[in-house]
Amino acid sequence: MNFLDRYFEISSRGSTLGQEIRGGLATFFTMAYIVVLNPLILGSGVDATGGKLPIQALAAGTALVAGVMTILMGVVARFPLALAAGLGVNALVAYEIAPEMTWADAMGLVVIEGVLITILVLTGLRTLVFRAVPTQLKTAIGVGIGLFLMIIGLVDAGFVRRVPDAANTTVPVQLGNGGTLQGWPSLVFVLGLLFTLVLFVRKVKGAILIGILGSTVLAIVVEAVAHPKGWSLNVPELPKQIVDTPDLSLIGHFNVLDSWSRAGWLVVIMFVFSLLITDFFDTMGTMVAVGQEAGLIDEQGTPPRTREILLVDSIAAAAGGAGSVSSNTSFIESAAGVGEGARTGVANLVTGAMFLLAMFLSPLVRVVPFEAASTALVVVGFLMMMSVRQIDWTDYTIAVPAFLTITLMPFTYSISNGIGAGVISYVILKGATGRSREIHPILYGVAVLFVLYFFRGPLESWIL
Repeated sequence: MNFLDRYFEISSRGSTLGQEIRGGLATFFTMAYIVVLNPLILGSGVDATGGKLPIQALAAGTALVAGVMTILMGVVARFPLALAAGLGVNALVAYEIAPEMTWADAMGLVVIEGVLITILVLTGLRTLVFRAVPTQLKTAIGVGIGLFLMIIGLVDAGFVRRVPDAANTTVPVQLGNGGTLQGWPSLVFVLGLLFTLVLFVRKVKGAILIGILGSTVLAIVVEAVAHPKGWSLNVPELPKQIVDTPDLSLIGHFNVLDSWSRAGWLVVIMFVFSLLITDFFDTMGTMVAVGQEAGLIDEQGTPPRTREILLVDSIAAAAGGAGSVSSNTSFIESAAGVGEGARTGVANLVTGAMFLLAMFLSPLVRVVPFEAASTALVVVGFLMMMSVRQIDWTDYTIAVPAFLTITLMPFTYSISNGIGAGVISYVILKGATGRSREIHPILYGVAVLFVLYFFRGPLESWIL
């Protein structure tokens, strides 16, 4: 125990082993959906040969890579940041990249992107870019991710939905179904959220985890009694089979060479660039937000062992390709564990172990519905929003970029989009007011890259 305490700095970070275990479990339950959702997204895509991938193999691979890389983050970086197959990136791979080549070729591109981003870390460039971002803009990134977490939770739980025919209305989203909350699943989410908030304001230890588990029990009872329709993803019923043998046949199913000849080098470069920018800046925002929530960042907005965090995250991108389950990246749902008290890599050991168990207990993982897990995301979103008071709203050259960063993350459903808008506007406004000396030279290059990223669609059609 003394060695564990010293190595992971449990006591010095104001944590306890109990907090770390609860935090690790809370993180797992809020992101366990990826074991189900990632296979559904990847399995629905078709590669150039017309082939589809087995869902069971994708689920096992998703859990395996997530478990190993989350544990590696805990041991190497000692930071409570879990990893798994990245949403958004997996859709890009399934619906845009894979149709141009074989699945093995597409995974080869993910490996290439992971290797490139690892090289950027080892050369110090990725860390340098991170440090070049102004402290108050980093604070805005954390606040924006808090709002992003909240909207993710509300949408996943079905509390907020897209209007079916949004083209004929000025309202793109609505409350529930048809502007009202209907059905038992919505009631489970509302009651679960209120229950969690009551526990939280009363400062009950384990409030977030208790909220998830309590909401799950309520969902199971509701499903058994009422058999309602409308659960967002998982139907909360006890499975007939708890243990299942994992199918690891897709592990190592990648090819780093043939994609260039099949799709052409320009197409490949644009795909790799899109993956690179997304992974590069999503992780930057995620680790800042989690570090802010944990109280682990310094005056420059930098978490401890930043280089190690970025290195493991970069390796995880390549590992996702090698595991044939798309690029793995840091998950903002880790903030749920931090909200539960996690401050060290010990929480990652718990989360990673749960992912490895999920390979064998995949039927049990499907019991927790979005309506139960999403309660944690809304509560943590509130906690992260509190940092907004640290931004100087009287200085428009930082206030406007902060505002764009905060708002565009939830409204475009992308961390990278928010960071990009913030960086570009920061460079332009500082320059326009004669304060160019306050801009780190690297930010000029980052701003140009984001301009290319935002306009990559027209560029692709013009070049190709």
